[in-house]
Amino acid sequence: MTDAQISVTLSPVQRRHGAMVMLVITFLMWGGFFMVIPLLSLRYVDDLGWSAGAVGLVLAIRQLTQQGLTVFGGALADRFGAKELIVVGMLIRAISFSAMAVATTYPFLMISAILAALGGALFDSPSSAAMVALTRPEERNRYFAVLGIVRGLGMSLGPLVGAALLRVDFAFVALAAGGCFFVASGITFLLLPPVRVAAERSELLAGILMALRDRRFMAFNVLLMGYWFMWVQLTISLPLAARALAGTSDAVSWLYALNAGMSVLLQYPVVRLAERWLRPLPVLMFGIVLMALGLGSVVFAGAIGALLVSVALFSFGALLAAPGQQTVAADLANPAALGSYFGVSALALALGGGIGNYAGGALYSLGHDINFPALPWLVCLGVGIGSAAGLAALDRRLVRRAESGVRG
Repeated sequence: MTDAQISVTLSPVQRRHGAMVMLVITFLMWGGFFMVIPLLSLRYVDDLGWSAGAVGLVLAIRQLTQQGLTVFGGALADRFGAKELIVVGMLIRAISFSAMAVATTYPFLMISAILAALGGALFDSPSSAAMVALTRPEERNRYFAVLGIVRGLGMSLGPLVGAALLRVDFAFVALAAGGCFFVASGITFLLLPPVRVAAERSELLAGILMALRDRRFMAFNVLLMGYWFMWVQLTISLPLAARALAGTSDAVSWLYALNAGMSVLLQYPVVRLAERWLRPLPVLMFGIVLMALGLGSVVFAGAIGALLVSVALFSFGALLAAPGQQTVAADLANPAALGSYFGVSALALALGGGIGNYAGGALYSLGHDINFPALPWLVCLGVGIGSAAGLAALDRRLVRRAESGVRG
């Protein structure tokens, strides 16, 4: 969809208003999500004695289910609009997180996670497509940088509130997280304007097939799996390492406070500085390399202070990579079917994040079983460097293609 097509239905004031609403509900979504998900490993591994691999499998299935189904959420947004899907998806997520308050068996926890995935599948790509539709290309990278700050606030405050409520009972953590999504659904219903995320309505699978046949877009998403593999370690292996080194669950909130604090303070100025010298794709590559080095350096972390240094390096890379990956995805997407493109893009998170969740938990347990605790961190280092190298090769191809087009 071009800016001209959007302006037919939404005025500039409505666009700015809609973009602000998306920032507010993003804060609630990230706050609610990180209030409960990072504490699952502490609740079920440390408190109830489940294996880290078992909890990692729950997180992996949630990730795979959500991002796998997000393809259809994006296609539905192209056909019916984004607002309604976001509202329904958040209500389902609110119910699923609230159900975790009484999930004391493995099947119940798995069902709750799958229900959470269904809700996320409905609001994930419609939300991303709405953000693109509400912003102009020249302001998009800066908007995503501000979005990173908002996400950082949610990621910081969520675990702090969750850790405080965990001292009382995990049920309060789950209910508070569900409440965040319930409030977000109400704000969306009342305040978000009706955003069009496709130039015209089409058959349900038409946009999906268009994205799947787009070789440049699909190559980018395959390589982006490495980024998501590393990013999800915030929800599985890093919390376990923090608890082990510090001896207290409060260390998880320290980890997230550092990560989010850096995002809040540095995201916007660092991204503005980086975009003066580099295109979004090289910024993304540089961020991925720093994330990989941060995770790899956990090998040398013998105390919680050293782990926080590693997390700081990881977080600095992530605050560069996050807006970069969103901007590049938006640039490569066909405006005729933004919802479908962002739905297909979610497959990178589905596979990379799903594998990362399971591998993070499984490798963490395996490393301790075989007396080689460096195992998960060395694997993360290799995955990140490989992803950055692949993106560098893709960038060279895109630059050559652009230069050929200019000369032609």
